Amino acid sequence: MTEQRLSEGDQAPGFTLPDSTGAKVSLSDFKGEHVVVYFYPAAGTPGCTKQACDFRDSLAQLNDAGYRVLGISPDKPEKLAKFAEAEELTFPLLSDPDKTVLTEWAAFGEKKNYGRIVQGVIRSTFVVGPDGKIVKAQYNVRATGHVAKLLRDLDLAA
Repeated sequence: MTEQRLSEGDQAPGFTLPDSTGAKVSLSDFKGEHVVVYFYPAAGTPGCTKQACDFRDSLAQLNDAGYRVLGISPDKPEKLAKFAEAEELTFPLLSDPDKTVLTEWAAFGEKKNYGRIVQGVIRSTFVVGPDGKIVKAQYNVRATGHVAKLLRDLDLAA
C-alpha cells in the first residue's frame, strides 16, 4: 500500500522527533518560517553524506533567505550525532526509527533499487511555508546536485 503523496498546497503533517542530542524538535517550532524538510535513507552512506554536506554548504544561503533545514532519517540519535559531528552538520537531524513521520509524508514505501521493488526510504525534499502548507514537494530526488536544483527552484541560486 502506498501512502498518498503530498502536493503543493497540502497541510504539512506535524511531527515531534528527537534530534541527534535527544532534544525534541517539532515542525510547529518553526511556525511562521520557511522550512526545508528532507528525508534520507541512512546517515553516513555516500549519497546521504553528499546530500547532507550540500545542505551544510548551502545553509548560510538558505538561512539568509529565511529557510531553516531539517533532515529526517530512520537512524537512532546516537548515529545521527556521530554523522553530524563527522560532517560538521549544523542543522537538526531528526530520528524517526519507527518511520511514522516518513510514512505520513509518503517518504517511505515502495521504491526501485537496482531494478527491484523494495520497501525503503524515498529520498524526498519538501519546502513548508510559514503557514504550515507545502510549497514544494519533491520525491525521488537525487543525492548529488539536488540542493543546487532546490536553490534554483527557490530563486536563491547565486
